Amino acid sequence: MFVIIGYVVVIFSVFGGFMMAGGHLAALLQPIELLMIGGAAFGAFLVGNDMKTIKATVAALPTVLAPSSYSKALYLDLLAMMFEFLTKIRKDGMMAIEKDVENPENSAIFTKYPKIMKDHHLMDFLCDYLRMMLSGNMEPFQIENLMDIDIETHHNEGHAVCHAIAKMADGMPAFGIVAAVMGVVHTMSSVGQVSNNELGVMIAHALVGTFLGILLCYGFVGPLSTILEQKLNESTKMLQTAKIILLASLNGYAPTIAVEFGRKVLNSTERPEFLELEEYIKGAKTR
Repeated sequence: MFVIIGYVVVIFSVFGGFMMAGGHLAALLQPIELLMIGGAAFGAFLVGNDMKTIKATVAALPTVLAPSSYSKALYLDLLAMMFEFLTKIRKDGMMAIEKDVENPENSAIFTKYPKIMKDHHLMDFLCDYLRMMLSGNMEPFQIENLMDIDIETHHNEGHAVCHAIAKMADGMPAFGIVAAVMGVVHTMSSVGQVSNNELGVMIAHALVGTFLGILLCYGFVGPLSTILEQKLNESTKMLQTAKIILLASLNGYAPTIAVEFGRKVLNSTERPEFLELEEYIKGAKTR
């Protein structure tokens, strides 16, 4: 929603200000300039990225319109679910969660938290490392190192999309200059063939290319990279929280303390209070 509102504000501020200054919008309507800038930027995007990044970018773009799902409620679900798993392990042993890990869709614990199950990255992360804990053949520091590499890989894959969009945005002002220069070339080649008034109009149209390139970069395409990076950081924070809780459990801490470790990892804007988490966990047990 804020993406659309932001775009409306950009359009109103730039074009509305232009009209208030006495400008005519018709002079800015240059579809050929848009074709040159947009086409060149898209072509450069195709040249500079492999097929995996291109597909990931296409899949990620629609998500910028969706509100963030990483709220305090979601983190409360994660902490409560982890508490249930760790309590079950402490009470009945590691093998008690084998069926939950191997078949999450039919797990009595996982199915209580449908929002968590929708996050396939988090589900894969949890199931993989709970499965490793079941094996009992790895030291905590080994699992921690593997978790760090796993999270870094996830972050780098997501960052490739942000980087690709940012690079495309960065190139748009330059392509705007290219379009403007080509317009000037066309204008200069028409000297002596058209009137001075027509030359003035042609120069004005040529300069629109520079304007559009800068506007598209900083007002439309560039911000998409920023919002995707924010969403990526939120997704990574979920994995980091799960990692800290699992490692605390592996190091012998009680479920209550392990979950508290995870709570302290959260950003202050989403972090629940200690008593709030305690009440939520009590309520989750009765579901």
